[in-house]
Amino acid sequence: MEYKNDRLVMYLHGGSGNHGCEAIVNSTCHMIEEIPKLLVTNSEQEDRQYLEASLCDILQERKIAEHFLAHVWYYGWRKIFHDPESFMRYRFRKVLGKELAPLYLSIGGDMYCYEVPRKEAMLANGTFCRAGAKTVLWGCSLEPELLQSSEVVEDLKRYALITPRESITAQALQDAGIMDNVKQYPDPAFSLEPEAFALPAGFREQETIGINISPMVVDNELVEGITIANYRKLMDHILNNSSHSIALIPHVMWRHTDDRQTLAQLYEAYRDNERVLLFDDMSCQRLKYIISKCRAFIGARTHATIAAYSSMVPTLVVGYSVKARGIARDLFGTEEHYVLPVQSLSDPGELIGAYDWMMEREEEICRRLMEIMPAYCRRAREAGDEIRKLWKSVH
Repeated sequence: MEYKNDRLVMYLHGGSGNHGCEAIVNSTCHMIEEIPKLLVTNSEQEDRQYLEASLCDILQERKIAEHFLAHVWYYGWRKIFHDPESFMRYRFRKVLGKELAPLYLSIGGDMYCYEVPRKEAMLANGTFCRAGAKTVLWGCSLEPELLQSSEVVEDLKRYALITPRESITAQALQDAGIMDNVKQYPDPAFSLEPEAFALPAGFREQETIGINISPMVVDNELVEGITIANYRKLMDHILNNSSHSIALIPHVMWRHTDDRQTLAQLYEAYRDNERVLLFDDMSCQRLKYIISKCRAFIGARTHATIAAYSSMVPTLVVGYSVKARGIARDLFGTEEHYVLPVQSLSDPGELIGAYDWMMEREEEICRRLMEIMPAYCRRAREAGDEIRKLWKSVH
């Protein structure tokens, strides 16, 4: 398929099997509906499964590792001519060049938080900028320590626009002297609309505690097995000391990091308990609908917790990164009590203590979310105005 000019290109998208990635694409497309959009994806199959066909065009990016001769050729070229961007020119050849796409949105919000994705993001940014186009780092989070690298700072200054999704990243950018191209907005997914559907018979609205756990958060624990142990004790605590039900809700279903695997470990001991439900894969909008009907939510995946926050559900984040801390700080003035760093877990009962603290203040937290969330979600949608300005500037 040939793509001509006048499409905004969204790139560095891993696929909608990660429903956080799907939520970013979905909400971004809705906030700039009048602009024609092309999603260049690592998994066309996933995106066609979950995304509405009317949202955007979809193009599978070229995977050099799957083409032996191309891989050998480009690897040799890269070594001889010291041209690392050659891989990116291969990967994005169909959309590369100002005459094909004048504006590119990097929608992998935390790409810069991990070493290999960061290198990809920097190479892609350089490649598109050298082709004469403008780039946007959309809804991002950055660990402040990363900005001690002059190479990273110079790369970030190339973007026409950076929209950090929380204040820790925004402050780190300012401290590094990156200000002219920075405007803070909440994560686009705060504006995601839920899709109502018939919930299972055993799901009791407003009397169910939603739980999410991920392999990634387990990988970041410092005491082996402590995360699963904490979740199990929490589930026992909820079932033995309240009438609440529990819904185990996955949010990422990639083969190398599938929430259903860790949730299945939790579910095994409770499969005969009618108060414990295990949900399977579905779209980000349906997952948000489930979460919105919960009494409270304990989650590891950032966009599962964003679904809860934006539905005004009291939320405890079992986190490990700047994005979890930054979003909680912006909402409540502090991350203390609202984010439980997985790296700090050392006792199997710590999650119970954090959960009890939240539930003792349930009404207060609900009031806070009801006060701030309408304007916060509206602010997330207003980020689309920045894209419209850039779009006009390149036409």
